[in-house]
Amino acid sequence: MTVHFPFQNTYAALPDGFFARVAPTPVASPRLIKLNRPLAIGLGLDPDRLESPEGTEILAGKRIPNGAEPIAMAYAGHQFGHFVPQLGDGRAILLGEVIDADGVRRDIQLKGSGPTPFSRRGDGRAALGPVLREYIVSEAMAALGIPTTRSLAAVVTGESVLRETALPGAVLTRVASSHIRVGTFQYFAARGDTEGVRRLADHVIARHYPDAANAERPYHALLQGVIARQAELVARWLLVGFIHGVMNTDNTSISGETIDYGPCAFMDSYDPAAVFSSIDEQGRYAYANQPRIALWNLTRLAECLLPLFSDDKDKAIEQAQSILGEFTEKFAKAYQAGLRQKTGLFTERDGDEALVQDLLDAMAKNQADFTLTFRGLSEAALDADGDQHQKVRQLFADPAAYDEWADRWRQRIGEEPQAPAARQIAMRAVNPAFIPRNHRIEAVIEAAVTRDDFAPFEELLTVLSKPYEDQPALSAYAQAPAPHQRVLQTFCGT
Repeated sequence: MTVHFPFQNTYAALPDGFFARVAPTPVASPRLIKLNRPLAIGLGLDPDRLESPEGTEILAGKRIPNGAEPIAMAYAGHQFGHFVPQLGDGRAILLGEVIDADGVRRDIQLKGSGPTPFSRRGDGRAALGPVLREYIVSEAMAALGIPTTRSLAAVVTGESVLRETALPGAVLTRVASSHIRVGTFQYFAARGDTEGVRRLADHVIARHYPDAANAERPYHALLQGVIARQAELVARWLLVGFIHGVMNTDNTSISGETIDYGPCAFMDSYDPAAVFSSIDEQGRYAYANQPRIALWNLTRLAECLLPLFSDDKDKAIEQAQSILGEFTEKFAKAYQAGLRQKTGLFTERDGDEALVQDLLDAMAKNQADFTLTFRGLSEAALDADGDQHQKVRQLFADPAAYDEWADRWRQRIGEEPQAPAARQIAMRAVNPAFIPRNHRIEAVIEAAVTRDDFAPFEELLTVLSKPYEDQPALSAYAQAPAPHQRVLQTFCGT
């Protein structure tokens, strides 16, 4: 049974300095854990063939499909503020590109498929736990409607990888609009390779920002496009309580997708200073810092593009600063609009921003669960004086803090033109009942790694595929962790 990938590889047609040609390293005895059949169909692939022994070998890197041009991409990056001039794909190999059912070009990449010239003494492999975490969280983000890389498949390799201890090895097949990062631009800029920056910018414009090609100043339009997408993306992270955990410039996608799910986490109790990543000791990438860091990363992109803006450096800097100035307004607009939707405010009025901020402040002070509070408000919106308010107020350490705010909120939503039922439907569509909570992910990983039991993984994926629906039979997954279940640290997994 031959597996056919209709590859059309544009990145591999760029000059050799953009990547290293390298094949995946074969593994001993691959076994398919999970194939994302709907995604496969959307990519024009045959899921039955992908689930065959030949397909499993391709997804594990043991067999290279026809038309693939395996490469490891070169890039640099600021890691926790410190610049590293050469990083690159140290454990990921891009097989090629396909055009999906929507006409969008998508990368198909194997993550954990063996060493590359960029591995920096690493083994190029991935352990099962991080593969499952990325599969779960990326697919959850997709179901939430947030731009993200996707997971096509997860395969165990039949080999162990050595981290702190020996762990089952695995490979994730990742799909992305592209794997081009801010750090990709930095790789060429750091070498003074202006032509490389230009070639990359032209490629990105053609692939992701075609309207910029017709702009009076295409490279300025490119920066504006990336800024707009990142502002919208980070706003949407905050609106669901997501913390990326490692917002280095090499983890910032030019396409505007969430990429590189390492020590990521969703908050339980609302805390603007929340940090879960074990390697973020200073809280650089804390929940509330994410907009500021996004702008910092975009500023690094702007620095790379300066030679394309003008031969006059001062003029180029002035132009870049003007464009970067758009980020704060675009982020604030997207974030505030999202908060109004989450609280059922569909017209803008003076005092709305302060009203919502008062709720967030009360949540932070009273350790209220972020997701459950907003989901509870969705139900309370239907009946101003009903039992649902009792459920929400019980999430607060001091329920009176909620009562005081809720009185003002009820008065405000009473001024809205929507009927209560319409308001509830709209709020439920933006306030998920289910998120990939840390303790649930850890339980899935433990079952898989210690008992080779993937039933909890399958069930969690089922729950998270419909985050805005009630799913009464699986309602336990909506609950916050008990104190003894709380996961306070997440790990990168490399």
